[in-house]
Amino acid sequence: MIIVHHLNNSRSQRLLWLLEELGVPYDIKRYQRDPKTMLAPPELRQVHPLGKSPVITDGEVTLAESGAIMEYVLEKYGRGRLMPKPNSPERLRYTYWMHFAEGSAMPPLVMKLVLDRMARAPFLVRPVAKAIAAKVKKSFVEPNINRQLDYMEAELNRSTWFAGAEFTAADIQMSFPLEAAAARAGLNASKPKLTEFLARIHAREAYRAALERGGEFKLLR
Repeated sequence: MIIVHHLNNSRSQRLLWLLEELGVPYDIKRYQRDPKTMLAPPELRQVHPLGKSPVITDGEVTLAESGAIMEYVLEKYGRGRLMPKPNSPERLRYTYWMHFAEGSAMPPLVMKLVLDRMARAPFLVRPVAKAIAAKVKKSFVEPNINRQLDYMEAELNRSTWFAGAEFTAADIQMSFPLEAAAARAGLNASKPKLTEFLARIHAREAYRAALERGGEFKLLR
């Protein structure tokens, strides 16, 4: 049976959702972030050398990286579900968004999180830290995020879901950057298609079941 090494408020929530969508049995081993640093506990290094989540174990297999884990689960347990047909236009879009989520969408959102925390530096260095963080956000990070949100909004004008008319694992993969954008980058009703997307995924039975199994899901700000 698959064991999801589940860190609270992390990308591993997507994997619980995927497994619920597929109806694949799984167990959860829970880990809590350090309340001061918000980092994963050292116990995760006993599972994988990088000590980060998500990680799964499945028999002799130990696998990290959410995209790789999702591909593994879909290939082994999916029976063709949540993936468009091979060699179709939808399959190409599916592959693109599966990689876009972490390769393009998440880096500026992570940078914004780090820069926002820089602005809370110790009192003596706070003015300098805030000035540097504000300049980098204004000149690079925020324009990049806004450009990406505009792009994703336009793409969802083409179809209901990211790969096409049908819900796929690419939508699960894309959920995390969009929820991060809503939490820390101002994604709101000014992007109606993205807002509708979040509402649709939050209404899915498997999404709600994953929250019940995984516990509180509140992204860092």
